[in-house]
Amino acid sequence: MFRHSIRTLVMSLCALTAVSPTVPALALAAPAGGAPPSPHTGTRAPHAQTLADLATALKGEAFAHVSYDLFAAEADRQGLPAVGQLFRTTAQTELHEHLREAATLAGMVGTNAANLRQAIDGETYEHQVMYRGFADQARKDGDLKAAELFTEIAADEGRHRDAFRTALTVVTTGRGTVPAPPKADMVPVPAGLPKVKAARTKANLDTAMHGEALAHAKYMLFAAHAMQTGNPALARLWEGTAEVELREHFAGEAVQAGLVRSTRDNLGKAIAGERNEATTVYPGFAQRATAVGDTATARFFRDTAADEARHAAAFQKALDQLR
Repeated sequence: MFRHSIRTLVMSLCALTAVSPTVPALALAAPAGGAPPSPHTGTRAPHAQTLADLATALKGEAFAHVSYDLFAAEADRQGLPAVGQLFRTTAQTELHEHLREAATLAGMVGTNAANLRQAIDGETYEHQVMYRGFADQARKDGDLKAAELFTEIAADEGRHRDAFRTALTVVTTGRGTVPAPPKADMVPVPAGLPKVKAARTKANLDTAMHGEALAHAKYMLFAAHAMQTGNPALARLWEGTAEVELREHFAGEAVQAGLVRSTRDNLGKAIAGERNEATTVYPGFAQRATAVGDTATARFFRDTAADEARHAAAFQKALDQLR
């Protein structure tokens, strides 16, 4: 269902580990012989509001990438290969262009140790707070299958955290062995209606899916950096964990949420999302970035808005041809 080779994706994202050395803290490492920085990369850390907008953009682009891959698979099942190809091509733009550049501007990738600490913090929150809270709320609302899923994912995130903690000890001390990567229990995502009834559960599923989509993309970037810095065992751990987040967690949540519908409905959903990003979300981000002097990021937001407008037009044309 998700057709992209993990190894191919790692190699295609390796350029993300080169950026201007003047970007502090979480700046992307620039190994010898690495690719040049993105043309939109600035020379200073972005303003806090700009970073918040980049974080929103990263979640949106990651979610679009994974959703469009699912929509492509459904179009194929319905005998609509041209629509499937359109969804796949757009998914790749969202991942390899938009998310990649937003990650560079945000300084998402750091050293192997910094990446592990970032992941440990995220997995700890999801294990101890987010998914447990979602499970409790789903049980109270009578969405028992969703509650069970949230509980299972909470346990998985705890195991991911523990593996990353062990890997961090190896990276920082040189002693021990990086844990073997987890294996995903692949969940198929057919078209269907939501399996949950409560509005609160639906909102929590949406939050969870955006988080899992971003975790997958982020961990693949971390895997690329680990490979470039000569730590293939750590790269494998990142890759395996990314697969669980995508093929098991996101997929299971997508089934509960009824994310995939008919191709006509999927196109309509994509059109609405792309138009909103093109006319409201990214122009607003660009205006705020310009106001605080983050001109490189503002230019990225404007360029992305133009791309999303083209995506909306292409999806609209495809939908019109189905009628």
